[in-house]
Amino acid sequence: MIEKMRKTTRLWSPTDIVIDPKTGALSEPLDGFEQAVECLAGGGLMAIPTETVYGLAADATNSTAVAGIFSAKNRPSFNPLISHLPNLEAAQHYGQFNDDALRLAEAFWPGPLTIVVPKQPHSSIADLVSAGLDTIALRVPDAPLMRALSYTLDRPLAAPSANRSGRVSPTSASHVIEELDGRIDVIANLGSCSVGVESSVVFCASEQPVTLLRPGGLSSEAIEDCLGKVLLRAGSDDETPSSPGMLTSHYAPSCPVRLNAVTVNEGEALLAFGPDLPDGSEQASSILNLSVSGNDLEAAQNLFAGLRQLDSNGTSLIAVAPIPDDGLGEAINDRLRRAAAGR
Repeated sequence: MIEKMRKTTRLWSPTDIVIDPKTGALSEPLDGFEQAVECLAGGGLMAIPTETVYGLAADATNSTAVAGIFSAKNRPSFNPLISHLPNLEAAQHYGQFNDDALRLAEAFWPGPLTIVVPKQPHSSIADLVSAGLDTIALRVPDAPLMRALSYTLDRPLAAPSANRSGRVSPTSASHVIEELDGRIDVIANLGSCSVGVESSVVFCASEQPVTLLRPGGLSSEAIEDCLGKVLLRAGSDDETPSSPGMLTSHYAPSCPVRLNAVTVNEGEALLAFGPDLPDGSEQASSILNLSVSGNDLEAAQNLFAGLRQLDSNGTSLIAVAPIPDDGLGEAINDRLRRAAAGR
């Protein structure tokens, strides 16, 4: 059952979630599920884990509920949100999929890929979700609970990361509690996220080139192999971002971050990668290795939790060892650059 935590935020720890893999519909009864659906249907805010990070979900067609997301996160309203759907058919009700978008959705959904497409004229998704743009960011996550709730509610769920705006994204329920306890209605606790960085975001509209707006949990190489062409890359946009995750400063701990550190100064915390540590590592106040073996998937899974852990130790600066840009390294380095950007 859903348990009372403190004030208005409740903790829900569902188990044995079974869904129809094609539709996303719940296949077996789930304790507390009806209460969760009622919460969202009533305009509530719920932290729900996906394979990437924990998302702060609300009914994407309810303008008041969507405004609550922005308020809880202190998120600027010009920064659009991703809408999560239970299946591709549902997504096509809200967005216009060209051949490239359809090819990507069929290949990688459910999974860590968000596709930005033109809105359908009849789309009921609130304008605040897309920040007034004529495009919409859609995803079918590899997340049974998110899919089942969207399917049962019969509405898309707008869900940015469940943290205060600009801070390190949450990959466990405890991270969400640190960030949003008392600000939201329910936190669904399903343990740690398997991917650990947000979804990759691609822009697919009309005859324009397919553009990578944000590297993420699906490697750009896999996307390019599927399409048979090279992706364009978009830079940061602090004025009118066309997708989440494009602000220059984002995913940031409270202390400064120094990138590509080949030496470590006395008192700095070290975020390491691979078997070889930078010179001066013995002077570090603390060390956390994202992956001793140099595995990019393991490093992605550990990235946000690692930043949070080092930040909580009270260090004055986090030095980050160089990380190759291959595979998920592109997404890891994107997040680290934004974490290190001046605020």
